Amino acid sequence: MNDRDALPYRRGTGTMLLNAQGLVFVGCRVGGPESAGGDDEWQMPQGGIDPGEAPFDAAQRELFEETNVTSATLLAEAPDWYSYDIPAEIAGKGWTRNHRGQTQKWFAFRFTGPDSEIDVRHPGGGARKPEFKAWWWERLEALPGLAAPFKRGVYDRVVAAFRHSAPETLPLKRQLGIGQHPAQPRW
Repeated sequence: MNDRDALPYRRGTGTMLLNAQGLVFVGCRVGGPESAGGDDEWQMPQGGIDPGEAPFDAAQRELFEETNVTSATLLAEAPDWYSYDIPAEIAGKGWTRNHRGQTQKWFAFRFTGPDSEIDVRHPGGGARKPEFKAWWWERLEALPGLAAPFKRGVYDRVVAAFRHSAPETLPLKRQLGIGQHPAQPRW
């Protein structure tokens, strides 16, 4: 056991935002304490729970702060908390100084607004620093392969927990390239 193993997990939430076609919002990170330094790090909205804040409230807040989305209805809550450890090579920055990783409560939401509501360049009504530099709608099954390697186990569990919330993506959407890794992500 090393010193990092003795540190607690940071409590956080994650949000799977599904559109009407059953595709999931993913954003390309701009960096941050969990960044492994890649130019192509995709993830769903997630973040820490503030003191005294309920996980559901934190999930809604983080969704707004990272995507500007308020038009969303709850579909499901994951049955468990899912945890991951921060790799030693990126530990020690930001919140990772005092935590070994995160334990997260995940929620699935149906996006009920127009795509134009999503604004990753001016999230949180323009009051927040961007977490994402681009975004895309992706197939549920592809999510673990897009996540940072140390988050893939959590993403596997999230996909399994919410598979029932995402109807089969229409074949036409796949033919048009929607749900593929984006060649031209949206801003």
